[in-house]
Amino acid sequence: MVAVVDRWWMARGSRVEIYEQIRRASEREGLSIRELSRRFRVHRRDVRRALSSAVPPARKTVDRPSPLLDRWKPTIEGWLAEDRSAPRKQRHTARRVWQRLVEEEGAVIGESTVRGYVAEIRRRQELAPVEVMVPQRHVLGEEAEVDFGTIHVYLAGLLVELQMFIMRLSASGRAFPRAYLSEGQEVFLDGHVRAFEHFGGVPERIRYDNLKAAVSRMLRGRGRVESERFVALRSHYGFDSFFCQPGVKGAHEKGGVEGEVGRFRRRHLVPVPKVSSMVDLNERLMAAAAKDDLRHVGSRRLTVGEHFKFEAEALRSLPAEPFDVSALVTARVDRKSRVSVRNCLYSVPARYAGRRLDVRVGAETIDVFDGAVTVAHHTRSLNGDEVLVLDHYLEVLAVKPGAMPAATALARARAAGAFGPTHDRFWTAARKRLGDSAGTKAMIDVLLLHRVLPTEMVITGMEKALQAGSVDAAVVAIEARRAVEPAATVVAIGEGLSRFDTPPPSIAGYDDLLAAR
Repeated sequence: MVAVVDRWWMARGSRVEIYEQIRRASEREGLSIRELSRRFRVHRRDVRRALSSAVPPARKTVDRPSPLLDRWKPTIEGWLAEDRSAPRKQRHTARRVWQRLVEEEGAVIGESTVRGYVAEIRRRQELAPVEVMVPQRHVLGEEAEVDFGTIHVYLAGLLVELQMFIMRLSASGRAFPRAYLSEGQEVFLDGHVRAFEHFGGVPERIRYDNLKAAVSRMLRGRGRVESERFVALRSHYGFDSFFCQPGVKGAHEKGGVEGEVGRFRRRHLVPVPKVSSMVDLNERLMAAAAKDDLRHVGSRRLTVGEHFKFEAEALRSLPAEPFDVSALVTARVDRKSRVSVRNCLYSVPARYAGRRLDVRVGAETIDVFDGAVTVAHHTRSLNGDEVLVLDHYLEVLAVKPGAMPAATALARARAAGAFGPTHDRFWTAARKRLGDSAGTKAMIDVLLLHRVLPTEMVITGMEKALQAGSVDAAVVAIEARRAVEPAATVVAIGEGLSRFDTPPPSIAGYDDLLAAR
């Protein structure tokens, strides 16, 4: 009945028009409710409603089954429930939910259907509305925007907060992301150098907020006292800089990169990624950036990659050499043979304890120098960490073998895989045969071989020595070298040396001289 009435109303006009005709017929002709129901082919209930009010009541929402969506409702609800414990800026959007259903679950479902259900769940959860951004139009190669955003990843099994540098070309929308452990000046400069190399050129102007890496002091209005290193970078690449207003007021002045940080985080870092190292993470970020070349920004007909092909021709050329982003500082080596750099401790060889050494601080590496000689090389670590290399303490451990079992450097070497199961088996056998002190010294002698022989050779040498029942470092060295020279033939002493024999000396010539005299 309802379907018939709806079709009749659609043919005759809107519900408001039908209500008007019912009310008019009732007033002018004095028809009863039953007669009005028959004439207009509607239920008597609708006649009473029309007579009581000229405005039809709102239609009731009918709950209809959704066979395609019902199957995935528990999955969607589970993802959104997990978001409550995830970082606020790395939670699912409706589009990301739909993308995961299609890519990971193989669902055949429309995006609008998923959007509607996600909106319904969020209305129940009373989540905050999405911030609206203002679209803008930019000239090719004219401008880019830079910003940092925080991201969370499981790095080697530990949930950590990292900084993601992003430079976004305003015209094409192409972005360069890179993750770092901190937001220091070396990181800020390194992000620029890598971004320019990625784009193959330099934009005319770059927009910034008031990062300490670039701004030493803020003046009234737009005035800024910029840091010397940032000025040197800008001079090297020849671009102009523009600093936005401080605080929330200036966010709209670089809305492109503000939105890009959030979009990239939601699109490619949800769920929270699990990586083994920073190298692995940045490889994933670059793969994600390449994937974004296929997307469309707003209603543009060209993809980001197609648009960038035009913008690349408008960029300034790169200089002949990249800018050196590292900073040279000096640090004193403490009694534990460590230098303190950017709130982290890094080990150096024990012979430098108490001395001052030069340290070159890069965005991702730390190099320690004694004059022109590099004495230690480390990958930068998280704030407050202690990075120790077991090799730096071997000379001390040879004198203090009792300190080795509990040495922090040994624990770090085990965690990194530098001190593996073969080392442990050799050390256990050496201590069992020679005692704790002598066995540990034998292990240290083997570890010293790593300075002159590749790791694989030393491990092979230890395995061969253990098979022969020896815990002598000299045997390990011989077996290690023999592993790379399998064709060499070992002979007994004296065997095969006849070719070096010479006849004994003769004095017959002197006898002839005596006879002649």
